[in-house]
Amino acid sequence: MPTVKMEKQKRIALIAHDNKKQDLIDWVRVNKEILYTHFLCGTGTTARLISEKCNLPVKAFKSGPMGGDVKIGSKIADGDIDIMIFFWDPLTVQPHDPDVKALLRLAVMYDITVAMNRATADFVINSGFMSHEYCRKITGYKSPVKFGEVL
Repeated sequence: MPTVKMEKQKRIALIAHDNKKQDLIDWVRVNKEILYTHFLCGTGTTARLISEKCNLPVKAFKSGPMGGDVKIGSKIADGDIDIMIFFWDPLTVQPHDPDVKALLRLAVMYDITVAMNRATADFVINSGFMSHEYCRKITGYKSPVKFGEVL
């Protein structure tokens, strides 16, 4: 079973549906000191808002419906994201629901840490693993190609 080592500095994706953006911004403000020590990325508007309102560097991809969810998924598959904080709105139908489902499938397949609400995000950010290396196991991954291998 392949493993991927997470370094001390985690690569964290921050995503929020429209009705949850303010909740994520509030959570980031509370945890800004911890988050500042990690590499942050996110989907379009969410990344921009966190950067502006929390004064944190966040690499922005396109918005979720415009391919941002797919880009984050590809980063997960490439081993470039360790943790995903995704405050999603379970009561609103999203036009890009298939992309969200694919993103969550990849998160499980590649064994990354996922928090989908504030309580889980609080437990993740306050875990002892946040400041240490950690090896995650990629289950069900059957491919002759190794991470970083050029074909």
